[in-house]
Amino acid sequence: MERFVLTDAQWAKMKPHCLGKPTDPGRSGNDNRRFIEAVLWIARTGSPWRDLPDLFGNWNTAFKQYRDWVKADVFFRLFEACSDEPDMEYAMVDATIVKVQRHGQGAKGGPQSQAIGRSKGGMTTKIPALTDALGNLMRFVLLPGQRFDTVGVAALIDGVEFDGLIADKAFDSNHIIADLNERGAKIVISQHPRRASPLPLDAELYKWRHFIENFFCKLKEFKRIAMRSDKTDQSFAAIIHLCSAVINPR
Repeated sequence: MERFVLTDAQWAKMKPHCLGKPTDPGRSGNDNRRFIEAVLWIARTGSPWRDLPDLFGNWNTAFKQYRDWVKADVFFRLFEACSDEPDMEYAMVDATIVKVQRHGQGAKGGPQSQAIGRSKGGMTTKIPALTDALGNLMRFVLLPGQRFDTVGVAALIDGVEFDGLIADKAFDSNHIIADLNERGAKIVISQHPRRASPLPLDAELYKWRHFIENFFCKLKEFKRIAMRSDKTDQSFAAIIHLCSAVINPR
């Protein structure tokens, strides 16, 4: 007996954004909900596509459909559909790092053509992310593992309105502080010991950081994310978007 992941409420939000509906011309999916469950099974177990259980149909057909949806940005649209009404009283930013499996390093152009780099942990990818005040994912970027956490922040907060930003000392950067001051946003960032004039820190608000840490813990329960197996950033980002759509409890 297979364990499924999608709730009826999540599927109701995703269904209008799927490709291959019965009313579409040309090739259509027999059961898009079953297909999404197949992708989530791959993500949860970290298994190769060839090991997809027969319950989900032919593995090669499912993989080709997955690649079609990746190229069409369908998984991003599914994520957006399940990520409405964020609580932007405060935003939180943090980053996590994942190892890249050997089979995930074979993209055309080599690992250097993707967000894959060599750090102390070997070949790794870094995932800086922005969440709302409840720890629900808003945005993320992919970076090679050796890059600083602060590199992706500009892209994460560009055009996003929030009353304050919560982050650890890895994000105590002058350009981030200047951006927040220009916005008039409250700064809840742990100060680096070398800062000459430390900013005041709201210790109670800073405790909210556990929400984004909890998000990363839930994300890494999906083994295909905890150990990157996808060769291209496009495919890896699609898996993250789909898993985050399921994690976000909206």
